[in-house]
Amino acid sequence: MRFSLFVHMERWDETVSHRECFENLTELTLIAEAGGFSTVWIGEHHSMEYTISPSPMPQLAYLAARTSKIRLGAGTIIAPFWNPLRVAGECALLDVISNGRMEVGLARGAYQFEFDRLMDGMPAVDGGKHLRELVPAVRALWEGDYAHDGEVWKFPTSTSVPKPIQKPTPPMWIAARDISSHEFAVANGCNVMVTPLMKGDEEVEDLARKFDTAVENNPGVARPDLMVLRHTHVHAADDPEGWRRPAEGINKFYRTFDAWFGNKSAPVNGFLEPSPEEKFADHPEFTPESLHRTAMIGTPEEVIERIRHYESLGVTEFSLWSDNSLTHEEKKRSLELFIEHVVPAFQEQPAVAAQ
Repeated sequence: MRFSLFVHMERWDETVSHRECFENLTELTLIAEAGGFSTVWIGEHHSMEYTISPSPMPQLAYLAARTSKIRLGAGTIIAPFWNPLRVAGECALLDVISNGRMEVGLARGAYQFEFDRLMDGMPAVDGGKHLRELVPAVRALWEGDYAHDGEVWKFPTSTSVPKPIQKPTPPMWIAARDISSHEFAVANGCNVMVTPLMKGDEEVEDLARKFDTAVENNPGVARPDLMVLRHTHVHAADDPEGWRRPAEGINKFYRTFDAWFGNKSAPVNGFLEPSPEEKFADHPEFTPESLHRTAMIGTPEEVIERIRHYESLGVTEFSLWSDNSLTHEEKKRSLELFIEHVVPAFQEQPAVAAQ
């Protein structure tokens, strides 16, 4: 089991500057690297203060210079917003800058808000065709000269300049939920990242079954990696109420997600108020009490037990999702507890010599 950090610059009001947000993200990344995390992941979002990342590339390039071991994941870039030549070239450049530490995740996109502004109102659900066309085109551009004549993009013979350091190509990941996305990822040699959002571990089990089915249906392809991305907060074992603030913080995050996803209200200077709690009266999965059970919130021992279950399902990477509306100091303390107590439980123990 590998561990990674999924992190964004997260701003809930104007009392914290964008520069401070960036410094906080950098500090969490440096702590994660020192703690043995395999990868830091930063996604792509536009015009949203609560997840600030118009492009993960400049942030990851900066982190490449501040780190030496941790891998640098663009997770995920939104396929309809990119041209294959830009994806291939920018990812390869990041691979060169980081000396072979780049990984890229790709998704079809989810927020209609963004599609209304970047794609002239194209339905977000139609982004799947861009994703399916983008992946093989990028791989071909990394390999050499390639001309593309697709449904979405057309361009004459071109290639990626520069070329990535990693051979045959850097790792590619697909954000998958339905079985067809799992099938596409596995068939195209991509790893799979999944998130159960506010659902419980039964959702992780269902997503793992879909992944296993896709692997079984592609017997000639090496088994890819499977990552679970989950809101995570570790609290001290001697604090029985330590779950409450992170659960309330994640509740605020998801109510804000709902407001942006619903696309019913106009944001003000990048801020959008969370959907009111009364909207979720018939959705108990949004309550702090439910999120205490479903998000990865708990003492180190409780977190270890659940991640062991994920490991038994074939999950190879657990990504600690740090976006949760809490303060930087609270996030930092949780990450430190995770590194101190959880990570060692999954490190290989040296074999005991026979007596």
